Amino acid sequence: MRTPWWRIGLVGALLAAGAPPASAAAAAPAASVYYPGRDAWERRAPESVGLDPARLQEAVAFAVASETRLPRDLALEHAMSFGKEPYDDPIGPFKERGPATGVVVRRGYVVAEWGEPARVDMTFSVTKSFLSAVVGVAYDRGLIKDLHARVGVDVPIEQFRSEHNAKITWDDLLRQTSDWEGTLWGKPDWADRPEGDPSQWTTRKRNEPGAVYKYNDVRVNVLALAALHVWRRALPQVLRETVMDPIDASSTWRWHGYDNSWVEIDGARVQSVSGGGHWGGGMWISAWDLARFGYLTLRRGRWRDRSILSEAWVKMSSTPTPAEPGYGFMNWFLNTGRKRLPSAPETSFCHLGSGTNMVYVDPENDLVVVARWIDGSAMDGIVQRFLQAIKGR
Repeated sequence: MRTPWWRIGLVGALLAAGAPPASAAAAAPAASVYYPGRDAWERRAPESVGLDPARLQEAVAFAVASETRLPRDLALEHAMSFGKEPYDDPIGPFKERGPATGVVVRRGYVVAEWGEPARVDMTFSVTKSFLSAVVGVAYDRGLIKDLHARVGVDVPIEQFRSEHNAKITWDDLLRQTSDWEGTLWGKPDWADRPEGDPSQWTTRKRNEPGAVYKYNDVRVNVLALAALHVWRRALPQVLRETVMDPIDASSTWRWHGYDNSWVEIDGARVQSVSGGGHWGGGMWISAWDLARFGYLTLRRGRWRDRSILSEAWVKMSSTPTPAEPGYGFMNWFLNTGRKRLPSAPETSFCHLGSGTNMVYVDPENDLVVVARWIDGSAMDGIVQRFLQAIKGR
């Protein structure tokens, strides 16, 4: 008999094809914080972690019904959205996506899953959270000593030699307030989500670094290139060794760059990866591994007895950007003033990417919700329903 396409993760439930094996639930709650092993993520009955099963099922059903209507062919979806921009031609790989998919983790235990959580899909700008993580590890290890130092001093490459770009700090890049100017991998900064009068796209007055927030993938890719020069080796290798292997992620994820984003580092040819899937590439990853990363950030960078990301880094990542209080370090979307998610606590945050791909992290309720390929307008409704499943809330 075919496994149902979604179900609540009750103890003893059958696993979806390709999902990690489950261990039997313990009779009593764990005395300390639970962390899943590499090959097992323990499932618990909803009632054992304070959830109402019926309401949890309603929330899952709503997430499934909220699947985006955009094409599953993501190259076609690119042509229908970003294809309206100048210099819109893809320079990295695309793939078809799966169905609406998700995983819910409460108090560390899996309580629900739907769709195809083991499927490796593009995750677009959630990639930025992984990029900021490798920058964070560099900071924690002293490879970057001061986030308010000028990038061009630490990394003397041509992208930071102009009078304007020479002023840019690591903090400016992480908060998307740099207003970096130039062309990288054939994409001019002004061609990403251009606004206003086209005749002024290339001549407008530049904002001082740190003054104005602008979501811009060219500038994100500049950060990736700068981080590559700090680490002196491929960022996917750095991410695997410093973050993904320590949190027992799978070996199925891949972090892609562009066809033309190859540079020479110490005599070796290395690909500079992208910070999203805007022109293709970016992080391709499963919902299970997204849930692990979300759980790492829920636990403020700790995994068992290790500090993967320092408390200081997590605090900075979740500190509002003065020019955009709803944004921390990329891609930590904050719920400042409960503007992004009115139904959620102000302390919650999300790692977000086009699709929509959402990793909702809620320290107040000890909850992580991964919801992939949903209509962006349904984000608050999905979160609201999972919160309503919490007993006594």
